Amino acid sequence: MTEQAPAPDDQADGDEFLPRRALLDQIDAAIADGDAERLNLLLEPMHGADIADIIERLTPAERRTFLGLYSGEIDGEILSEIDEAIRDEVIEQLPPEVVAEAVREMDSDDVVDLVEDMDEPERAEILAALDATDRAAVQQALAYPEYSAGRLMQSEVVTAPEHWTVGEAVAFLQSEDWLPEQFYHIVLVDPRRHPLGYVTLGRLLASAHSTPLRDITEDSFRTISAFAEEADVAYVFNQYHLISAPVVDRDDRLVGIITIDDAMAVLDEEHEEDILRLAGVGDESSLTDSVVQTARQRVPWLATNILTAVAAASVIGLFESSIAKLVALAVLMPIVASMGGNAGTQTLTVAVRGLATKGLTKDNSMRVIRREAAVGLLNGAIFGLAIGCVTFFWFGSFGLGAVIGLAMVINLTIAALAGILVPLTLEKLGADPALASPTFVTTVTDVVGFFAFLGLATVMLL
Repeated sequence: MTEQAPAPDDQADGDEFLPRRALLDQIDAAIADGDAERLNLLLEPMHGADIADIIERLTPAERRTFLGLYSGEIDGEILSEIDEAIRDEVIEQLPPEVVAEAVREMDSDDVVDLVEDMDEPERAEILAALDATDRAAVQQALAYPEYSAGRLMQSEVVTAPEHWTVGEAVAFLQSEDWLPEQFYHIVLVDPRRHPLGYVTLGRLLASAHSTPLRDITEDSFRTISAFAEEADVAYVFNQYHLISAPVVDRDDRLVGIITIDDAMAVLDEEHEEDILRLAGVGDESSLTDSVVQTARQRVPWLATNILTAVAAASVIGLFESSIAKLVALAVLMPIVASMGGNAGTQTLTVAVRGLATKGLTKDNSMRVIRREAAVGLLNGAIFGLAIGCVTFFWFGSFGLGAVIGLAMVINLTIAALAGILVPLTLEKLGADPALASPTFVTTVTDVVGFFAFLGLATVMLL
């Protein structure tokens, strides 16, 4: 009997590209029943990335059962898509011959990504599965610094002499069986393998066979040093709309190529890293981490926040007698600090993102600082007036309303300045703005907010 695919309405809105819930339920049932034949039937039409997602969603016990039933079908595409946090666990549970075959199917850059964080014995076992040429390419990439273009590149590059014609290039492509599964350009090189330009496959096929390749090269051509940082590579691809880019060594000789999928993966990782660091949960956090791993990553940032909270509390302690005389101060002061914290976070997020994308630079930093200060002042005036009126009607005190209004103006202005100046300063000092800025900005907004509100109240009301 033929299996019927789940109806389209089984798919939740916004999840069109995720496996259907009904299908996931069937997969779970096949795993629970130990039915390898049914599991293979359900997974056979699925993309490797979707199968990797299913593996990641399983509990460790379910994953062991799944791999016992499906291990023979794990190929290089699936293995390369599995989250790094559980990839080692998956590899340990696969038969050695399955891992060896999967690795042989992978491009060199995917193999590098697979083995670079492994211990030496595990790495040697994986490399032993490769033929001599591929093993040498992976070892060459591993010799470059971590997070460099040399680690990101693949060694399989389609090249042609600069004097070839379109016809010669097409004949070459048709006769070779080693070509990468996906490539976008033919790189033109001189006799010393210095890249001189590249030709897109589309333009190659659209040109007459007698056309010299040098006459149809792309204006977007640029090379990337193997020692360039991954983040800079992603920026170049995004800035100049590249599809691929040759990688060169210190002597400008071609050593590999980076394609857009790898560059965008880095860009995605950079975005994720910034978000996680801004939240203080560690840039290695993953949904597959255990309770202990997750807690260990979050403890340092929570401990740091305790210190900032003590600093803010010490400011409150300076005005203990004022609070005792006017209890309304204790009711209202969290409003000032909270608004300042939110305003600072807004500016901080914009600043950190601007630094990451190189949109915020030395040339435009003063203009952005002035803009953020003006925004902080304007928002402070708007919300200061609003909360001042609320306070007047709440407590019947014009003076108390004026105090919290002025404090709001001061704190939102300072919060906006802190949100832009703190990450800029940390960037200049060589620290990671996404990692350290939130703590400093929170401390500034809390301390300034409490001091401004309680100080003004002490001077004006008591």
